[in-house]
Amino acid sequence: MLFLTLIIFTLILVLLGYLYKKTQKLGQTVFVGLALGLGAGALLQNIGNEETIKTALDWINLVGGGYVRLLQMIVMPLVFVSILSAITRLNEARSLGKISFSVLSVLLITTAIAAFIGIIIVQIFGLTAEGLVAGERELAAQTRVLGRADQINALSVPAMLLSFIPKNPFAELTGANPTSIISVVIFSAFLGVAALSLRKENQELGDRIAQGVETLNKLVARLVRFVIRLTPYGVFALMIKVGATSKWADILNLGSFVVASYIAIFLMFVVHGLLLFLSGISPIQYYKKVMPTLSFAFSSRSSAATIPLNIETQTDKLGNNPAIANFSATFGATIGQNGCAGIYPAMLAVMIAPTVGIDPFTVGYIATLVLVVAISSFGIAGVGGGATFAAIVVLSTLGLPLELVGLLISIEPLIDMGRTALNVNGAMTAGTLSSKWLKLKE
Repeated sequence: MLFLTLIIFTLILVLLGYLYKKTQKLGQTVFVGLALGLGAGALLQNIGNEETIKTALDWINLVGGGYVRLLQMIVMPLVFVSILSAITRLNEARSLGKISFSVLSVLLITTAIAAFIGIIIVQIFGLTAEGLVAGERELAAQTRVLGRADQINALSVPAMLLSFIPKNPFAELTGANPTSIISVVIFSAFLGVAALSLRKENQELGDRIAQGVETLNKLVARLVRFVIRLTPYGVFALMIKVGATSKWADILNLGSFVVASYIAIFLMFVVHGLLLFLSGISPIQYYKKVMPTLSFAFSSRSSAATIPLNIETQTDKLGNNPAIANFSATFGATIGQNGCAGIYPAMLAVMIAPTVGIDPFTVGYIATLVLVVAISSFGIAGVGGGATFAAIVVLSTLGLPLELVGLLISIEPLIDMGRTALNVNGAMTAGTLSSKWLKLKE
């Protein structure tokens, strides 16, 4: 059984390679890999025993996990070099302030909108925290959640913001801390500003520095393209794991929450499209160009691992300014995540509030919740951990019990796929809108 599974897996990899070679359409091949992987995973779960599935997934993960590791390998060099290159091509350092303000504003405002949508969806579906059963996995998750809550309560907002500033940039380049990505952005931005300052004093020296940085940027960009060509194979392997390990009974038991979550996520995609439309950008053309990147975000459940694809899509397909693309992709992976830090914690807060005698649908509570979600989304990068940490921060701030975070652990992977895709789309939307508004479209 194991041998046959791996042979079929290899044959489908060859088929995907042939399809890409024949069509030269990466996006189309990624979608085929996603569909085949999900179907193969579900089939494997139904016909294989537990030991066979585990062993098969270990081998299959050499492709899926290996691809994610390759993307993680190039994240820090790409962020560092591409932001440095983008800044050295700016005419003045003041442009950085405009870019940062525009990108962060879009991320935080859309997160607030996402929270409001989550609140409305809970009201429409009538979701509550009552009736949820705590099994062995859920009880274990509750213990982890309470441990993380203690960790978060010990970390103040000023401490979070201070953690963004790198004290050892070489350590940050290794991804040593949860805030390493933002720290690398700050370090490369300072280097870029220094290069601009040198150019004002010595044009020849400034040009030589810019030329050297651009050469290194092209080298890293070529490496990124090599890795990105492997996307169909990585997505196929990752989706097999999703299909083979999903607890379909648990999903059915919590089906209303899953459906409600995905409706909220879909509506937020519509909001992104509406913002693009109001800025004179075709949402249809935009989504056609970004779909392969969203597909990988969906299957990998990692905003950070999607950064290389995010940047390449923004610069090569959407024509966004390189500096804006880099800032939005990196900030969007840790700040203002529409799905993980917007919709999810807002839904949980509204579901839990009635259990402690709070009416969650008063104007005052809704306004407070939306504000808390937006502010908290800026600080999530200081502690890491995605949606779980976002939920803990919001619930703790509002004085709500944290048990529901653990009770939903069985459907967490399924919802997290959609949330991650929304996070990444929020970052690309922020970059696209900022490039348009600042008139830096290429």
